[in-house]
Amino acid sequence: MFKSCNCQSSIATRVGFAIIFCLDALFAWLSLTGFMMHKIEEWSYNYIKMDCKDKDRCYGVLAVHRITFALSLFHFILGMMLIGVKDTRTKRAAIQNGWWGPKVLLWLLLTLLMFFIPNGFFVFWANYFSLIFASIFIVVGLVLLVDFAHSWSETCLDRWEQTESDFWKFTLIGSTLGMYAAAIALTGVLYGFFASSGCSLNQFFISLNLALIVVLTVLSISPQVQEANPRSGLAQSSMVAAYCTYLIASAVMNRDNAECNPITRGRGGSAKTTTVVLGAVFTFLAIAYSTSRAATQSTTLVGKRRAALNESRPPSGYGPLATRESLDNSAGAVVTDQPTKKDSLRIQALMAAVEAGAIPASALDEEEDDDEMETRSEMGGDEDDDERQGTRYNYSFFHFVFAIAACYTAMLLTDWRFVRLGGPSPDPSEAGAPIAYIGRSTTAMWMRVVSSWLCICIYTWSLVAPVLRK
Repeated sequence: MFKSCNCQSSIATRVGFAIIFCLDALFAWLSLTGFMMHKIEEWSYNYIKMDCKDKDRCYGVLAVHRITFALSLFHFILGMMLIGVKDTRTKRAAIQNGWWGPKVLLWLLLTLLMFFIPNGFFVFWANYFSLIFASIFIVVGLVLLVDFAHSWSETCLDRWEQTESDFWKFTLIGSTLGMYAAAIALTGVLYGFFASSGCSLNQFFISLNLALIVVLTVLSISPQVQEANPRSGLAQSSMVAAYCTYLIASAVMNRDNAECNPITRGRGGSAKTTTVVLGAVFTFLAIAYSTSRAATQSTTLVGKRRAALNESRPPSGYGPLATRESLDNSAGAVVTDQPTKKDSLRIQALMAAVEAGAIPASALDEEEDDDEMETRSEMGGDEDDDERQGTRYNYSFFHFVFAIAACYTAMLLTDWRFVRLGGPSPDPSEAGAPIAYIGRSTTAMWMRVVSSWLCICIYTWSLVAPVLRK
């Protein structure tokens, strides 16, 4: 029944897991609303209480960590089952590319079971492990962001050189100017609303970020950096500048200080929602890009291995790389291997035509690909599978990224705040709040500030490293 849902394409597989991730994040987000809380109580026949009158069956905001933990555990199980899988022809590869019915059922079952685990476990998980794994994901995301900044610039330059089209030139120039304009405009807003007199910490964050952006801009176009990497320039630094400014803006907007943060004075509900949405969008984009980068690197490795195998073949005259000289030299050789489909007069005729200039050399590669597809079809494989010659990405690393991204989503939705169970709330505005509540802290602010500084350090190293290696 479930085999009909198999998706042999690596892209379809990644999209499928991304959809599950989005649904899980959406469910976790909705669990914070009163409507969803009442629905959970109704669906569980009042066994699950969200109003926290019964401490043993109180869930409240811990529902976010329960839902995201289920997704992390789901990907951890799949990642462990797929360790060492490098060929889609192995039986375990079907776990990744197929059996979507059982996988969805497993995810839903784990989500349901999480609501029967005591609160104490998730308080500990949220305050320590989820925080650590979310921080790791931030580092991974920052590295990928810097890599994307370089790749974007190189892609535009390559397309411009290949097509000589002004579209790619204006795209690169427009995106660069747009990123810098966004960073400058956002900095102005921060100075206007979050850096009033008496807010020295906010002023320090905003001013330091502005100074670092100027330093990065000058460094990216310095002669030493340009000599080591001619394609480094303002395009990359503009993207880093815009993102680091966003992180600083998110940090000061998350500061628990009514005098320096107008959002906490009751006029920032929409701004807070915007921050959460932007963070969620970055999460999804970072995950999608991380899998794409892994796929690209894996493809390169597979190609190198294939070329190495071809070069190591003996000149028996029966391989696809055989030439007329090798055929002549191997005329008296002893044949020890069984002839393959390539060992035919058709291949020899194609080779002769290529040498005569009648057809292009790519015809031999097309012939080889056709035979590979035919062989795979006889073995029961899918001719449209884009992983015929090996997996396009590391399956275990793929699931590791999704697992820690689920932790990041939980911390994002809960504002990186410390979860406590029981006792009175330290905030008078939270009087009568549930027993399990999210206490106010400066953790969210510092996580974003440190992330901004770390992003700048990573990008600076990407500029300086080629110079130091010369």
